Amino acid sequence: MDLKTKIGGVIFKNPIWTASGTFGTGEEFRDFLNLDEIGAIVTKTVTLKAREGNAPPRIVETASGLLNSIGLENKGIGAFKKEDYSCLKKLQTKVIISIAGETKEEFEKCAALVADKNFPHAIELNLSCPNVIHPEAKHSLIAQDASLTEEMVKIVKKSAKCPVIAKLAPNVTDIAEIARGAENGGADAVSLVNTYMGLAVDVQSMKPVLGNRVGGLSGPAIKPLALKAVWDVYGKVKIPIIGIGGIMTGLDAVEFMLAGASAVEIGTANFTDPVIYKTILKEFKEYLKRKNIKSAKELVGKLR
Repeated sequence: MDLKTKIGGVIFKNPIWTASGTFGTGEEFRDFLNLDEIGAIVTKTVTLKAREGNAPPRIVETASGLLNSIGLENKGIGAFKKEDYSCLKKLQTKVIISIAGETKEEFEKCAALVADKNFPHAIELNLSCPNVIHPEAKHSLIAQDASLTEEMVKIVKKSAKCPVIAKLAPNVTDIAEIARGAENGGADAVSLVNTYMGLAVDVQSMKPVLGNRVGGLSGPAIKPLALKAVWDVYGKVKIPIIGIGGIMTGLDAVEFMLAGASAVEIGTANFTDPVIYKTILKEFKEYLKRKNIKSAKELVGKLR
């Protein structure tokens, strides 16, 4: 069967990827998985300058989910290139680097510095982290403003030498409107969705559990909501959609593709089982075989 998918002119060996912030650079999983079998590895988000992140506690388990408030802690693009690029370039799979910033200038400079001799294969533009303040946004997130999303994508496209994927927030009234803004800015694809804003309460102390109070909810709890976001955007834009949100099985991945996703990213599941990617890919292949589907691309949007 043919598992390949093409996004932004780049051919990926399969549509099952790993999500930013849940897989590091892949090195952490090398003892458990054959990294070369992964459709694409999306790195943890990096910024122009190093970030300490938010105050602890940063992660709390919730019913069927995970609430996090990491705050994009990272060592900055300079250190990231120096320490991680050599290992990433040796991988026999596609590498997508997630970037973010607080200002237009930071996004632009970070995008320019990411490029290095036909590497990476794509950039995922994180416009939707719920744990970072963006002073230039009239709302709390860039991806809550269609015009600003369009502008940010345009700025990054000028500096990027590879396809750009805009990662969007679910905490909006009309996510299709934001996706169209990304498309108008020149995005090669959109990834849906980042985490939903949530709150965990400690009844004993009568305080929020997280140090930053509010965090981003991921995991199985958000899957129906994320599926609807993909469904709402499919057909409203001409660019591909990458589905994210609570994917724990191969059949979950199938659901997202039926709703309109051309590829999916596995996130919180990686914390529950370090070899779950292998299981998900196996189940995905078995489904295609049972249904006598020759190409994974046949699934995309079939729900309609």
